[in-house]
Amino acid sequence: MIQLERIEQSYGEMTVLHDINLQAEAGELIALVGPSGSGKSTLLQLLGLLQTPTKGAVYFDDTCVSEASGEERRRLRLEEVGFIFQESHLVPFLTAQEQLELVAKEAGRTVDTVAALAMFGLEHRKDHLPHALSGGERQRIAIARAFVNDPQLVLADEPTASLDYANGRRVMELLQRQAHESNKTIIVITHDERMLDVCDRIWRIEDGKIHTA
Repeated sequence: MIQLERIEQSYGEMTVLHDINLQAEAGELIALVGPSGSGKSTLLQLLGLLQTPTKGAVYFDDTCVSEASGEERRRLRLEEVGFIFQESHLVPFLTAQEQLELVAKEAGRTVDTVAALAMFGLEHRKDHLPHALSGGERQRIAIARAFVNDPQLVLADEPTASLDYANGRRVMELLQRQAHESNKTIIVITHDERMLDVCDRIWRIEDGKIHTA
């Protein structure tokens, strides 16, 4: 579904990623792990089409997108890529349902946002503002928001870091179910080794080089 071929990413004289070759298929939940400064976030930005590589090629559904225009990449991100972050980053004055409606409107799609919330057990919270929700609920709404446009690829940067183990585990199991049942490709940066058994594969990165399992 997404493939990196001989990727190198440099900033000035500093090379962050070295000769990265990866392929992720639909229906997989993949963990991306490694120490701080190893290149995880840079790799996630390349996968999410937020950066272009210094060398190499990025393929999305067999189409090379490395040299696509900025507008083409923006449109592809909006329609086919979902992002989940360590903090939920919900708009404080929008209800749970309105958070999803905002994203759907931006993409020009008509979405049953209540049904989208129900997929994550949150339909009863649709009229609540973020301050009235628990940390776990806010993160699940952020996940629902990432999936509202039915993206092929979802990228999550430490989505369980601000949660306790029970809520973090629930989030990872939600992501696993979405990958398997909806045939999505989901890639998650995590430092929590206790979550790795939920994942189908593990990519380990160190000093800008990748090892897969």
